[in-house]
Amino acid sequence: MSKVLVFGHKNPDTDTITAALAYAALKKELGVDAEAVRLGEVNGETQYALDYFKVEAPRLVEKVAVEAKEVILVDHNERQQSADDIDEVTVIEVIDHHRIANFETSGPLYYRAEPVGCTATILNKLYKEHGVSISKQNAGLMLSAIISDSLLFKSPTCTPQDVEAANELARIAEVDIAKYGLDMLKAGADLSDKTVEQLITLDAKEFQMGDAKVEIAQVNAVDVNDVLSQQTAIEAALTAVIEKKGLDLFLFVVTDILNNDSVGLALGKRTDVVEEAYQVKLENNQAMLKGVVSRKSQIVPVLTDTFAK
Repeated sequence: MSKVLVFGHKNPDTDTITAALAYAALKKELGVDAEAVRLGEVNGETQYALDYFKVEAPRLVEKVAVEAKEVILVDHNERQQSADDIDEVTVIEVIDHHRIANFETSGPLYYRAEPVGCTATILNKLYKEHGVSISKQNAGLMLSAIISDSLLFKSPTCTPQDVEAANELARIAEVDIAKYGLDMLKAGADLSDKTVEQLITLDAKEFQMGDAKVEIAQVNAVDVNDVLSQQTAIEAALTAVIEKKGLDLFLFVVTDILNNDSVGLALGKRTDVVEEAYQVKLENNQAMLKGVVSRKSQIVPVLTDTFAK
């Protein structure tokens, strides 16, 4: 059997990197020649988890078709978020917890999508279903993903299944969820060494919403003013991306991990959609988004519905 590459979306986050590693490990146990790879740089939060559990990051690839004929997607399905040459390979599996959009295949495949807060929660089930034990390292990585995606269980995307899985994985990994989780989130929220270009691409995803092309980037911070103090430079960088990609809207979201609110910085010709969606008035291109912490459940569907009106 030829090699199968396992990878998540571009601008990878903790769930993307760890899901690729954990699922590739499971596939190997099941006799598949699987390798985890990544489509972008590892962020600070993810590196903290990798270092803590002494795991090497997957290797970086730019193209996948030159290395494999078959691939497995984790933590995403939308083609604009995937490898640039995704149309040149066969997607044989998808393990995901997001909406399904801009995705089709010429043949049948195994598709596992569940309305949970994290891909790792689904992977925890898959390990059980196949009767494969989860190693201490992989348990730690999967726990890290759940903590990241749920903001330590504070995100509205977090389900009882995520909490249950996290507790199971924490026992295997032998870590204290509260202490480890806060330390990991703070590591990810340390943006002091990031350039403006890095800030707007650390966790950015592109979406098709009706006829509109939208990009949404999100960063976590302990103090949002540490980020927004660079607003002039950030806006210049956002404008350059808008022009390069032909975006209708770029929404840059800075999330306060302590107070569970966000500030949205919106640029483009359709910023009116942000105002309508959240019943706010943009002042100096920004607005407070009270209680908004999840791009998946509180931003993407809200904007998609508003664009559809």
